[in-house]
Formats: sequence, structure tokens, C-alpha cells
Amino acid sequence: MKKDIRILFLNQAPKNQAYDVPTIEAQLNSYASVGTKVEIGFPDDYEGSQLFDTIGKQSALNGLHHMMETPSIVRKIFWASENGYDAVISSNTFEPGVDGGRLAVDIPVIGLLRTTMHAALTLADKVGITVPLAPHVPYTWRILRSYGLDHFVSDIKPIGIYGKDIKTRKDEIFGVTADLIRSLVKDKGAEIIVPLGGALIPYVVDPVDLEKATGVQVLNTKAIGIRFAEACVSFGMTQSAITYPRGKLNYSDFTKRV
Repeated sequence: MKKDIRILFLNQAPKNQAYDVPTIEAQLNSYASVGTKVEIGFPDDYEGSQLFDTIGKQSALNGLHHMMETPSIVRKIFWASENGYDAVISSNTFEPGVDGGRLAVDIPVIGLLRTTMHAALTLADKVGITVPLAPHVPYTWRILRSYGLDHFVSDIKPIGIYGKDIKTRKDEIFGVTADLIRSLVKDKGAEIIVPLGGALIPYVVDPVDLEKATGVQVLNTKAIGIRFAEACVSFGMTQSAITYPRGKLNYSDFTKRV
């Protein structure tokens, strides 16, 4: 079993000045085991990266930005495999670039939605999901259908709060989310909660506090992803080469043009 583990926690977008790396990195490492180091990374800038900010300001995050950023994310995953990382976790709970990354590298590439859903379904039969915004709802249903997990979900409800001022709206986010969770349990039959949109939960609102307020388990996607990545590395597990067959690649294959 590997004792010291190095995990790249890969952000969905190129780095900007507003991203508080030290604070978030410290929070992520608080979820890790002794001997594991979680490091935040960013894809290189790419044509079309402005689209994320444009639709974000309109509260219209519908998944288009994830399609635009995927090639840069996959390239960074390959870079991580060449630079001493034992695993890569896609920080975004909607998993942009995860499938592409798995086709490119041998180290485990972890998606937080799929990993947390399977953890939830080990503990309960019906999952309730919260997402930041209304456009995330149909996007999440499509992802779940592609994984064959949609029939385990009782409902998906949007919090309706997002943006650069979320840290100042902690109490509002907490109150709205707690009400949504109660509704998912009472009206929709949810037995456990998976909160998507890590910028809100757990970065602003702690899932433990939501559990205390609602009486139902609220899973921490970041913590589950980190611990699962540790298990994969420790026990020599990674994505199947049969499911994700790989070619022999060099980094230049991701940067050169024909």
C-alpha cells in the first residue's frame, strides 16, 4: 500500500485572482488522511474561456462552459500523470473532462458526482440532489441518465443562489438549502442528500450543519472524492483499461496542431 499520496484537485477553469487557493487547499487537506497531500491545479487558458464568466453572470450555467473547457482539462490531467501525481479529482461536481482524462492516463481520475452517488446508494435507496441554479437541473438529469443513475434520484432542486458574492450570503444559502432538503425528504421521498455545486457546499455551507438542521444525511462531495482517490491509490485501483482503452501519448500530442 502506498503511504504518501499526492492528489491534484483540478479546477474547471483557468486561475483567476479571486480564487483563494490557500484557504480552499487547507479545507481540502482537512478531509484527507495523514500522508496525503491535496494540491489545487488549474487548466491552461483556452479560446472561449470567457464564456464561463458570461453565462455565469446571467445565472445560466447550463453545461456549455464545461464542453468548452474539456480539452484543456484533459491536457492538464495528462500533465498531472507526467508530473508525479497519484490521482486527479475533477473539482467540479458536474465532472467536466473526467471521461476524456480516463482515456488519456493510467492514474485514477475521479468525478465527484458519480463517486458520491455510488456512496449515497450504498447507504440509502433514494437520493435527493440540490444544485446551485435552475439551468443545472436538466443538465444534471442528462448526466445521471448517461450513468444509469437517474432512477435512483427522487428529485433535483435548485438553490437559486450563485455568483461572486456567495461568501456574504452564507446564512441565506443555508436557509434556502435546508428548506429544499426538508422538501426533498417530505414531498419527494429522498433518504439521503447529495449537494452539487461545491462552491456553495461545502466551501460556504458545511454539510454537517445542514444535517443538524434537517435530520437527514448530507454528503460532502469533496471529502468523499478525496477518500475514494486515496483508496484507489492505496489498493492499486484505477479506471478499467477495457472500459477506457488508452493509446501511447506524449504531452506534445495535446499541444501540437496538424
